[in-house]
Amino acid sequence: MVPATALKVLLWPAYKSTDFEVHRNWLAITHSLPLKEWYYEKTSEWTLDYPPFFAYFEWLLSQAAQLGDRGMLVVKNLNYDSWQTVHFQRATVILTELVLVYALHLSIKSSSPNSKKQAHAAALSILLSPGLLIIDHIHFQYNGFLYGILILSIVLARKPSGLLASGLVFAALLCLKHIYLYLAPAYFVYLLRAYCLGSRSVFDIKFANCVKLGVGIVAVAGLAFGPFVYYGQVQQVFSRLFPFSRGLCHAFWAPNVWALYSLSDRVLIYAAPYLKLPVNADAVNSVTRGLVGDTSFAVLPDISPRTTFVLTLAAQIPALTKLFFRPTWDNFVATLTLCAYASFLFGWHVHEKAILLVIIPFSLLALKDRRHLGAFRPLAVSGHVSLFPLLFTAMEFPIKIVYTVIWLAVFLLAFDRLAPPSEKPRVFLLDRFSLLYIAAAVPLLVYCSIVHQLMFGARYEFLPLMFISSYAAIGVVGSWLGFLVVFFTS
Repeated sequence: MVPATALKVLLWPAYKSTDFEVHRNWLAITHSLPLKEWYYEKTSEWTLDYPPFFAYFEWLLSQAAQLGDRGMLVVKNLNYDSWQTVHFQRATVILTELVLVYALHLSIKSSSPNSKKQAHAAALSILLSPGLLIIDHIHFQYNGFLYGILILSIVLARKPSGLLASGLVFAALLCLKHIYLYLAPAYFVYLLRAYCLGSRSVFDIKFANCVKLGVGIVAVAGLAFGPFVYYGQVQQVFSRLFPFSRGLCHAFWAPNVWALYSLSDRVLIYAAPYLKLPVNADAVNSVTRGLVGDTSFAVLPDISPRTTFVLTLAAQIPALTKLFFRPTWDNFVATLTLCAYASFLFGWHVHEKAILLVIIPFSLLALKDRRHLGAFRPLAVSGHVSLFPLLFTAMEFPIKIVYTVIWLAVFLLAFDRLAPPSEKPRVFLLDRFSLLYIAAAVPLLVYCSIVHQLMFGARYEFLPLMFISSYAAIGVVGSWLGFLVVFFTS
């Protein structure tokens, strides 16, 4: 814990993305403007687009920020990054990550005596995750804090006495960051089946529990959105939270099905003359092809938000069905993971950083047995490799490579020793795929990081990103299919 914190402090001067300015701007908005102007302010392009609880969180931070440098709290001070501002924002990420430490402590404490070692290993792998290091402590966000609340909610759901608290904590989490809606179907089914309905029959409705859960969720939502209901701003708030005008792909390198779809479209552009396929010339010539906001494909059909919603729901329903009929905690965490997989792989405008929404809950199950570990390995590699393009400066290159390689070596080897044998036979084809896939990461990173620059210079600069995107997407899809096999044969 202490060495990890020391490393994070040493990284304070490192590269910081536009997210650093995003959060500085939100500090300024919530501190300097009345609440009724928060979701209308647009001096900066980085407008407030998180739910109200996160806005209140920024307001709380701003009360301390004014003691360091009031300049960071001026809305018109765009891209303000005094050393006091940098130190304050970096320090708040570390301090709020204590929520994650506490949640992981409870996870270990609540595990069975026979699985304490596995719980310790899983907790350490999450706490020291390269994903959190890259996204929070260099790129800059507050995911450690948010995932701490998620894990707290998951741990509370382990015992019947904690189900109500689990639901309310998750409701609060949704009011902090709405990306966790990806997991909401699993919570809905589990709380309905385990808390609101009797164990013997689905017709045995526990009305008192239904009332307590319903009133609690309404109270949480009221605390978050109540002031904006009062000012008649709910529609404005939701227009900021759900900007469906954005394109299918947030970034080409987000490793999901649409990355592979985009790659297939690029290949078909060159094959079209031979296959006599029609080509959309505007899509071919678009300078944004493969980048943020692109929804036009040259050969393949365009994808609508409705299509992504239907595919996501269809991919979630089988796991939700099993959870409904077998509402155990392990099935709940597995279904959370599969809901995150489905949303990440098929969702609209998915951020590459959302891969942590799959990795972190899966980490809690990865050591259940060797079959689970076999599905987790390619995800651990592909998910973290997919985050590398977020850090593209020379200074951070050795940090992301060395730290991730060490993490993978230490934890995958430790997991391999700690994972107990499975009661069910393993699919060795998946094991072979995992080994080959991990081995391919080394030459890929060498080419994308060094060889491509030496061979082509500034030309074909998007090629390495396309390779990393495709490689990572294959790993995530393969891991998802492997975990589906494990889940439905357990």
